Amino acid sequence: MIVGKVVGSLWATRKDNKLNGLTFLMVKPYSHDDARVQHEYIVAADNAGAGVGDNVLVTTGSAARTSLANADIPVDAVIVGIIDSIEVTDE
Repeated sequence: MIVGKVVGSLWATRKDNKLNGLTFLMVKPYSHDDARVQHEYIVAADNAGAGVGDNVLVTTGSAARTSLANADIPVDAVIVGIIDSIEVTDE
């Protein structure tokens, strides 16, 4: 799973019919080595009601598809949770 921050929305008027009704958000993943945000973006279907500025939990691959009501929807990243807090202990 990926932890990241929602930084925007994505609209596509022309898309596969199976994607109709889904909300797509732009997520900037946090890096594993520190709390800074990476420069890559992920487009994720929202299954948790997230919004811009939320820290979210994103699942990818086949787990993403099974988190939606219909496993035949062609997505590879889904927001499955909104994070309330993150606590990291350095070792």
